[in-house]
Amino acid sequence: MKILLAYQSGLSHRSDPYISLVPTGLCYLHACLREAGYDSILANFSAWPTSRIKQELLTFKPDVIGISQWTHNRHISLALARMCRGLLPNSTIVMGGGHATFCYEDILTDDSPVDVVALGEAEATLLELVARVTSETGWENMEGVAYRRNGTIVVTPPRKNIEDLDRLPLPAHYLDMSLGLDLELQSEFIVTTRGCPSTCYFCSSPDFWGRKIRFRSPAAIVEEIRYIRQKFGQIYFSIRDDTFTADRKRVLEFCSLLQEQEVNILWNCQSRVTAIDEELVTEMKRAGCECIQLGVESGSPRILRHLGKKIAPAQIESACALVREIGINLSIFLISDVPGETRDDIRQTIELVRHIRPDDGYVSPLAYYPGTQLYKDAVAAGSATPTAFAETRHAALYVASPPGKSSALLLKELTKNQQDDPERFKRQKKRLGYCYTTNVIAGEWYRQRGEYGEAEKELREITNLQPGNPWGWFLLGDLYFELGEIKKGKECYAKVLSIVPGHVPSRAAQSAA
Repeated sequence: MKILLAYQSGLSHRSDPYISLVPTGLCYLHACLREAGYDSILANFSAWPTSRIKQELLTFKPDVIGISQWTHNRHISLALARMCRGLLPNSTIVMGGGHATFCYEDILTDDSPVDVVALGEAEATLLELVARVTSETGWENMEGVAYRRNGTIVVTPPRKNIEDLDRLPLPAHYLDMSLGLDLELQSEFIVTTRGCPSTCYFCSSPDFWGRKIRFRSPAAIVEEIRYIRQKFGQIYFSIRDDTFTADRKRVLEFCSLLQEQEVNILWNCQSRVTAIDEELVTEMKRAGCECIQLGVESGSPRILRHLGKKIAPAQIESACALVREIGINLSIFLISDVPGETRDDIRQTIELVRHIRPDDGYVSPLAYYPGTQLYKDAVAAGSATPTAFAETRHAALYVASPPGKSSALLLKELTKNQQDDPERFKRQKKRLGYCYTTNVIAGEWYRQRGEYGEAEKELREITNLQPGNPWGWFLLGDLYFELGEIKKGKECYAKVLSIVPGHVPSRAAQSAA
């Protein structure tokens, strides 16, 4: 039984490295299949020409093809399914993912190339589905799927979510069985929870994963990080949970393990303004957290209520002040172009941004996504149709059309908030004592301003106090290369490779010199 799990972003014109990534959930599905003994390949076709995709399909000839569908790639994923059906008419084609779960009716049309849609969390569903294909039995009495039978769409009862996430195999164990992936970049992104109890009207996560949060254990997360560090040379991680800090005790234990085991990584995470406190943020920084991303969305209480955020500007200000005081980079998410938004609402958001002074941020025009309360309400009110996503070719379905009224103003404001206070690093060191995260942030701040002596001093403090920490050596190597001191830079990169032999940037820098 040969299985191909495929993703195609639909954005082949993009030049950024993230086109080489696939959704993390697809990596988990691949790991489950490989661990169960199946011949599975994980494929990212995003940057591939059609001719190459066809060649790969005809060479591998999979019995089962699983395609990941999200709102941005909903059309190209169906086109991929049609290509697969034409080339491999006897294969079983499965579609899953966030968009497929909520829009299975758009997929299972009369002439659909898709045999079955996996709804929601799909590890157990896909394993059972493959077993049924092997035994040549149908989808009847199988939980968590939708399919077409005798001209009618059948939706089976939902499958119970996996409670113990530690039982799932680590995706990193099987990433090498893949096509079109940047393995180093893919391994940077990890997930430690599923589920979200929040009721933000613009987000479909609670309806997809469930409102109960399920957690991986701190020990399992650290084990994954250490494995990726050893196998792929990764020393920077991005934790992509909706709210990583939802269980503060778990996060404190995670941070303690990172420090005790001297893992010496840097990482970022997402959180809510109501889910952090001084002790938590302090220990996160000591464990290498260099950036926290907070869902701020707006500075207008009225707009926050309209979005279902259940937070107040005062809470946003307090949380952001704490992050800045401890000395972690602050990144924020803002939502623009909300219907009914007034000049005063925009003014309040701009004033909030000026007050909290984030290091960076993202502005997203308010968009409809299937499974969100926002979209459900719009359909009920008649301002959107149930078939809106099938009818439009746009990657996103913006609520305000065209967007742009407030996006440009907010983006402009986000670029104005660079900090010019080097004294803050002294305050942070006095408060926390030695913390390599402080030195990294300070060193990079000085380097970007051309203050190379100060930058070198900050990084040398890491190498002196923690010679086994790769970050001091790596950033010193970058610094010396920038100054044209190639020999000294190569010596620093060699130090990194003696600590983390697989570190790709250090190896690439040495080869390029």
